[in-house]
Amino acid sequence: MTETAETKPRKKGMLIPIAATLILGGVGFGSTYLGLWSPAAMLSRPAEANVAHGEMQAEFVDIPTIEIVMPGGRSRSLILSATIESDSAHKAQIKHLMPRVSDAFTTFLSGVDPSAYEKRGVLEIIRTELVARTRLVLGDGAVTDLLITEFRFK
Repeated sequence: MTETAETKPRKKGMLIPIAATLILGGVGFGSTYLGLWSPAAMLSRPAEANVAHGEMQAEFVDIPTIEIVMPGGRSRSLILSATIESDSAHKAQIKHLMPRVSDAFTTFLSGVDPSAYEKRGVLEIIRTELVARTRLVLGDGAVTDLLITEFRFK
């Protein structure tokens, strides 16, 4: 009697891992068959590495330095210099619309509360907002990134 009592729990214990293996294997096969992912793609190099370097050259267009007088009792001014990263196809468009980009930057920076500049992480927030305004003026395809080259108080 002790043999049958010991073998029954053991059979149930083996059933759970086997069932889990079959279910997970079926889900993996199904997702691969439907094209949700590919094991071969995971083993190959990224598609970006196969693109020739000459096709997509990064171009940098400087934004004129912006100096804004901060409101308040202290006479301080904010100085910001930035560069727009784009490709060569959009460089002429960016240079043509640079006055609008400068206006969008000045308008945004003038509206920021002076006490916000003293908070931690404000530069990342400002950069994100400036990228959004740059893409609003120039379009999504024209702007790859925005690089802040100078951010200081005078």
